Amino acid sequence: MTALQRLNKRPDYLLWFSRIFVGVLFIFSGLIKANDPLGFGYKLQEYFEVFHTTFLNDYSVELSIFICALEMIFGAALLLGYKAKQISWGLLLLIIFFTFLTFWSAAFDVVKTCGCFGDAIPLTPWQSFGKDLILLVFILVVFVKRKRIYPVFGDQAMNVLLLIVVLLSFGSGIYTYNFLPVIDFLPYHKGANLPAYMRVPPGAPQDVYEINYTLKNKKTGETKKMTDKEYLKTEIWKDANWEITGEPENKLIKLGYQAKIKDLRISDSQGTDYTSEIIENPYYNLVIVAYDLNKANEKAIGDLNAITINAAENYNIRTVLLTSASAELAGEFSKKHNLIMETFYADAVPLKSMVRANPGLLLLKNGEVIDKWHFHSLPSYQELETQYFRHNQ
Repeated sequence: MTALQRLNKRPDYLLWFSRIFVGVLFIFSGLIKANDPLGFGYKLQEYFEVFHTTFLNDYSVELSIFICALEMIFGAALLLGYKAKQISWGLLLLIIFFTFLTFWSAAFDVVKTCGCFGDAIPLTPWQSFGKDLILLVFILVVFVKRKRIYPVFGDQAMNVLLLIVVLLSFGSGIYTYNFLPVIDFLPYHKGANLPAYMRVPPGAPQDVYEINYTLKNKKTGETKKMTDKEYLKTEIWKDANWEITGEPENKLIKLGYQAKIKDLRISDSQGTDYTSEIIENPYYNLVIVAYDLNKANEKAIGDLNAITINAAENYNIRTVLLTSASAELAGEFSKKHNLIMETFYADAVPLKSMVRANPGLLLLKNGEVIDKWHFHSLPSYQELETQYFRHNQ
């Protein structure tokens, strides 16, 4: 078909809509996850656990960056009409795989959120499955009509554009992994007030539960199940032939208000709770987060120890190390590196959310996250002193 014939041919609006919808959504999905590839890597590890492929855990970050880049590349290629046949096959196989994962998560309640759009737009497993079904429909349109997709530009321009797309797609994930997310959607973001995020406001909606009873008829042996409301409404309790058997089951039917931070508890090696004392410190204090001491960057630990010493000597700044390691391992680690900071313990889940680095650094004051850093971009003591410590101690 000549260019003139294509120009005169009636536009296929359904195909164009499908291309734009699928292409934009794939780019958005890949980009939002590439903003936090380490977080998406944690989500992949949940799937590895479910499918007994934990040997892939060590490669979760690399796979995360690759999947995010692949989504963006496929989305951009579809919009540009680049190698339509191959891209349509790739999209179809990818969405079938994603649909299987989200269905499995929803049907067997094994992964609570799919991580499709990172922490920016949390979706339940069934919402994720529904989203994938809609995408599957439009990708099928693209697949069936793939022979009618033509490149937007000439071959040379297309090759240059795709090269740029590939570099940007992989580069974005590599950059945010080695530094920090460009946009932090987690509750420990810069400017967050941690005590406020941990509180439930007075009068906030509470969880609503439904009680389910199993009843048995003494005469006929018939059994039936009913809710607490049905039990009272039917007044079956007045009938002596019916009796409750087993333990009543509580079922959550409506989720109440959820604090943004609900799983953070900081304690010492004896289990004493220091959460409020540390995060509500009215003065500047430094919090070093190293959830896994075995994998913590040792050079960064040394640099942070030097900052700790200077900050304590010159401004009496308190510095604490938070880890999920055992007290025995933490003690050995502290002795090996001659650490000056105090060591406290918390679960790995909130520590991974605090800062996407191992170790990472947070500067707190009166419960607010003033700033945070990846170990690749740690500030010098002089920078901290000039910008913060000299003012409003």
